[in-house]
Amino acid sequence: MKNQTLGPKDLMTYMQENDIPGEILHLEVPTPTVEAAAHAVGTKPDQIVKSILFLVADQPMLAIACGKARVDRRALAVVYGVGRKKVKLAAPEEVKERTGFEVGAMPPFGHRLPLPTWLDKRVLEHSLVYAGGGSENALIQLTPNDILEATQAQVIDLLSPPDLKANKEAS
Repeated sequence: MKNQTLGPKDLMTYMQENDIPGEILHLEVPTPTVEAAAHAVGTKPDQIVKSILFLVADQPMLAIACGKARVDRRALAVVYGVGRKKVKLAAPEEVKERTGFEVGAMPPFGHRLPLPTWLDKRVLEHSLVYAGGGSENALIQLTPNDILEATQAQVIDLLSPPDLKANKEAS
């Protein structure tokens, strides 16, 4: 059933099987955007974390960042040692195929296959965050450390690339 869309029930099963704390909130309103999600749970946009699938040299990887922050593709390119043009945002069909979840509902874990994951360091500044819950009417409420532990993510600055001059001088 590779093409079957995964949802909140699948996510709950994954969380239970893997002892991941957190609560899936089933909401009355859709939360397809950071603003809508923040409004639905009465929090600031920075406490909404988004999971974004990128293809780096055609290999999938997951970036997790706060709110409306934009992940800088150059930061990922430096990490993977490729040019910026080799880092592409996955198309919605590709997100669904590789993770099982729709764009706008994708959780940070529980995908069809584990993904190499990078967590923006700013996510860890919050005591509680909300992430995609498997459908546009669901969010997971959990701590950033729960995400970090569940994904085994690497923590980096995803919003700006490392200083390449400083890196060259250090080598």
